[in-house]
Amino acid sequence: MEHLLWTEKYRPQTVSDCILPDRLKAVFQEYVNQKQIPNLLLAGGAGVGKTTVAKAMCNEIGCDYMVINGSDESGIDVFRNKIKNYASSMSLSGGRKVIIIDEADYLNPNSTQPALRNAIEEFASNCSFIFTCNYKTRIIEPLHSRCAVVDFGLQNGEKAQMASAFLKRIENVLDSEKVDYDKKVIAELIKKHFPDFRRVINELQRYSQLGKIDVGILSQIGDISVTQIVKHLKEKDFASVRKWAATTEIDNTTFFRKLYDSLYDIMKPQSIPQTVLILADYQYKQAFVADAEINLVACLTEIMANAEFK
Repeated sequence: MEHLLWTEKYRPQTVSDCILPDRLKAVFQEYVNQKQIPNLLLAGGAGVGKTTVAKAMCNEIGCDYMVINGSDESGIDVFRNKIKNYASSMSLSGGRKVIIIDEADYLNPNSTQPALRNAIEEFASNCSFIFTCNYKTRIIEPLHSRCAVVDFGLQNGEKAQMASAFLKRIENVLDSEKVDYDKKVIAELIKKHFPDFRRVINELQRYSQLGKIDVGILSQIGDISVTQIVKHLKEKDFASVRKWAATTEIDNTTFFRKLYDSLYDIMKPQSIPQTVLILADYQYKQAFVADAEINLVACLTEIMANAEFK
């Protein structure tokens, strides 16, 4: 399966090969140079390279490591049966061991996360922990205080640098796979899903089954438009708003950002501050809700009730 999936086949094996801002890459490279990985909490959106750089550091140093997916194994039994047993045993190579807990924000905050707080201290001489998460607010504060927190959020000027580097990487992948492509189409795909590089690679692998990636798929990867939903909101058509939310393929986080960027074009100035507060509130709730569609409908309903459109 690893050879079938491009995301695994072309996963960077060293820190230098990872597509990251220079300021972050320098931090991780220093850990490799010192051959010492501290306890880390890597926070950022999906597909930005958190797990990749964690594995790359372990591979470069040559230390034993285990990966646990917190969304699949979130209960206390995982701690008792897997984490504790692995952390307490000695490495076959004689060095420190590392446990990478992916999607740690899904670990039970009332049982598993508090247990890990104690494990970090108990096995400090033998094992390091690397937690990755999309929402660091879902990680309990005692784990924050025991880890070096690295935020993968991009700063000014880094977005263009990262997108350019990823475009070059994608071209190398497609050349290796002998897939014909239009560079402009690749750029559009990156623009749509940035900074989720994993999503871009998966989408490209899917489109490559057609034999080539050209303007024929632009209709499928075009930029997100808020025109339709704004029309429903302006008309206070709740039934259409709910139907749109149920059928849209746009992930909520991307939609919130797109709507935020469009506020000055679609809304009267006096309504914008209140709408920003509404978007921020529901974007935060998105990390906790059981049903994302209901959260989106609630957000749109509140905007519809409070905002005045042009």
